Amino acid sequence: MIQEIFTHRSIRSYKDIPVPEEVLDRVLSAGIRASNTGNMQIYSFVVTTDKKIKEALSPCHMNQPMVRQAPVIITVCADIRRFSQWCKQRGAHPEYDNFLWFVNGVIDSVLASQNISLAAESEGLGICYLGTTTYAADQIIEVLNLPQGVIPVTTIVMGYPDVVPPLTDRLPLQGVIHKERYHDYTPSEIDEIWQEKEASEETKNLIQVNDLDNLALIFTERRYKGEDNKLFSRNYFETLKSQGFFNQ
Repeated sequence: MIQEIFTHRSIRSYKDIPVPEEVLDRVLSAGIRASNTGNMQIYSFVVTTDKKIKEALSPCHMNQPMVRQAPVIITVCADIRRFSQWCKQRGAHPEYDNFLWFVNGVIDSVLASQNISLAAESEGLGICYLGTTTYAADQIIEVLNLPQGVIPVTTIVMGYPDVVPPLTDRLPLQGVIHKERYHDYTPSEIDEIWQEKEASEETKNLIQVNDLDNLALIFTERRYKGEDNKLFSRNYFETLKSQGFFNQ
């Protein structure tokens, strides 16, 4: 599975071929073998293959075509509900409806989702994470009928790749590693870390298409604008409260 780590690509176009049940089961089984908090597994996977439900989910993800096209959509949720129910049925008093356990649920969910992704790629499947999950969590909750104590964290679309894009670039290893203690970056180090990415043909094309001076402006003025960040942040925070993660 090491090979899959170094050849990972986000697949956004899928063949019209269903994922066999036994393959999907192996992939999901890999997910539940991930490390997790206290072996409590405070996550749930909502697996969607029904076309009507995919249609309903599509607007939640800004109508990206792959949501309708991919054979499988997996909505990965932080889930304190199941564990709390078990505690109550055994005469215990659970107190997990708070922000700390939302964070623990996010950690568990992301670890499990990465296992799913690696297992899927080892089966010849392609995947793509959808960052839009947190933007429209309240809508996803309604579509998937998620009860209190359950909140979407991320979504994986999955299927057999139709178009395989080239590998995307990454920052150099020395740009993200800090030995022993955190070493803050000097301006020259920042320039060096981003040098290769900024000089790439892809970046040059993006700058031309967006009619902006540099890649940083594309991020701050096109992709992840401040006004959008604040709006989505407020919405997700309110959804967290309404789903019962701030009761204590």
